[in-house]
Amino acid sequence: MYTRTRSTLAVATAVTGALALSVLTVPAAQADIVYGDTRISSVVVNGGKPIVLGVSGRTPVTVKMTVSDPKGISDAGGILYHGTNISRNDWGVILPICGKHAVPVYTCTLNDTFDAIKNAHAGTWKMWAYANGMDGHYIQKDPALTFKVLRATKLTVNAAPEPVKKGKPITVTGSLTVANWETHKAVGYGSQKVVLQFRKAGTTKYVNVKTITSSSKGALKTTVGASADGYWRLAYAGTTSTAAATAAADYVDVR
Repeated sequence: MYTRTRSTLAVATAVTGALALSVLTVPAAQADIVYGDTRISSVVVNGGKPIVLGVSGRTPVTVKMTVSDPKGISDAGGILYHGTNISRNDWGVILPICGKHAVPVYTCTLNDTFDAIKNAHAGTWKMWAYANGMDGHYIQKDPALTFKVLRATKLTVNAAPEPVKKGKPITVTGSLTVANWETHKAVGYGSQKVVLQFRKAGTTKYVNVKTITSSSKGALKTTVGASADGYWRLAYAGTTSTAAATAAADYVDVR
């Protein structure tokens, strides 16, 4: 019988509570490995949404994994990791073990604290997953799922003067910051494209007015003409490693 699952479990069972390892010591597993009729049919991390981490680099996360075996499930679990595959990773989080369930199909809910310590850990992550049947059958999947882990961003906006005469200029200022997981601070995010949007009073839809670029320290500034009462805001679409953000709107009365 193939014993890779059991040796990997030795790593997981030695962990108490939430733990992230700088290098996960697990055997190579670069594809699905199946013995018998144990199956993993569904894996969902964080409700299918990207995991967004603020300045602490930590957040609770829930993983739901549906596993099956005609004889019941002995145990199941997995590792969330950053890297090429489970044997070539640079950071990971070992999930709690889903215990014995004497039913043919069971959905495990695994709650843990997710963390990352380097900004370079932002981007695409994967999950290595396993399940063992009560009859000695088992499965490993690598990856069982790919998902995004993003650095949190924040936008502020201010439109002035308030009120303003119709046709006169409005100066819109703001700032874009991004979470730095290494310093645990929010820092200015430079050279990013941000869209200025306007919603006329009495309407429900924002329209794009112009695109501006943040300064090296994340500052934003532009000027537009005052045409009608309404709400001004800034919107950032995000990147493959940073989350999207939208500033709370600022109302300007045009007279």
